[in-house]
Amino acid sequence: MGNLTNAVTIVTSASSGIGAATAKRLAASGARIVLAARNEDKLKGLVSDITEAGGTATHRVTDVTDPDDLKALVGLAEETYGPVDILVNNAGLMLFSKWEDTAVGDWDRMIDTNLRGYLHAIAAVLPSMLERKSGRILNMSSVAGIHVGDGAGVYGATKFFIRGITESLRQEVGVGSGIQVSMVSPGVIDTGWADKVSDAEGRKAANELNKGAIPPEDIADAVAYALDQPTSITVNDVVIHPTN
Repeated sequence: MGNLTNAVTIVTSASSGIGAATAKRLAASGARIVLAARNEDKLKGLVSDITEAGGTATHRVTDVTDPDDLKALVGLAEETYGPVDILVNNAGLMLFSKWEDTAVGDWDRMIDTNLRGYLHAIAAVLPSMLERKSGRILNMSSVAGIHVGDGAGVYGATKFFIRGITESLRQEVGVGSGIQVSMVSPGVIDTGWADKVSDAEGRKAANELNKGAIPPEDIADAVAYALDQPTSITVNDVVIHPTN
């Protein structure tokens, strides 16, 4: 058996894109999946896909910007399967705009999801992991957290933030506490994100960038690799660029 067999695994933003691909990939490796997102129809469809393929999954409609929602999600996982073994912190919003556009609404939406959402999820799973001295937390970052692209200043800043908290978390709880803290940093992924950009010029830049996007299934494989390791090993960061 692999290291993912029967692992109780929360995947946030699981209704589509990287989250859905990751949920399917981990379920295929034997993990018991708890899906979180805001679209219940998509969550139900994904649960059906996973169970029909022989996997195990349940779901809860969850808004990661609400800390009480994350606590309730962990409660569901514990009641259904047992203590949470793995958190895949995947909720993210990428919105492009120039600084001169002062797209404050888009900035706030990214901060709420990409910063607060990650912190709320970590806060919900960490106490039990520390008590058990066991657990795996994987934060989904981006190459934008390594170098900032045109029109992506605030988005890039949120991904630098994720890189920073991941490093800090690893130092504090990944050494001596039995918790594996990993990060995956993909390039542009084909998830339909470009259509969500409200700023007209930002949408043009997003669509151009999206032409060389990576399939989400490739990122799901990287997530599975990082998580399917013995307790003595932590994969710190997997950086993924397209070759075309």
